[in-house]
Amino acid sequence: QVQLVESGGGLVQPGGSLRLSCAASGSIFSIYVMGWYRQAPGKQRELVADITTGGSTNYADSVKGRFTISRDNAKNTVYLQMNSLKPEDTAVYYCNAALVVAGAQKYNDYWGQGTQVLVSS
Repeated sequence: QVQLVESGGGLVQPGGSLRLSCAASGSIFSIYVMGWYRQAPGKQRELVADITTGGSTNYADSVKGRFTISRDNAKNTVYLQMNSLKPEDTAVYYCNAALVVAGAQKYNDYWGQGTQVLVSS
């Protein structure tokens, strides 16, 4: 059984900062990519940023220069530092991991339960 547990969401004023964390636990053999997605009301879930085991990163154009993704491989944890937040960043943020469970042969996607980020004055 694998769990991804997110933390760090909340209410912040425009221009403020938040840091999201997501820790993966369970019978994990290896994790390839960890990332963050978000879903705003009435919109499709979209990729915010992801990072490979080796540290290669990928960002949505809308967050480049404002958000930074990082990862602690020893702790199976991924972080998302969000600066200069805008009202349009309001969404439920989901952690994602492409990982291999112990005894398995291929990667599968796992998701966290989501954490709400609300940017409002």
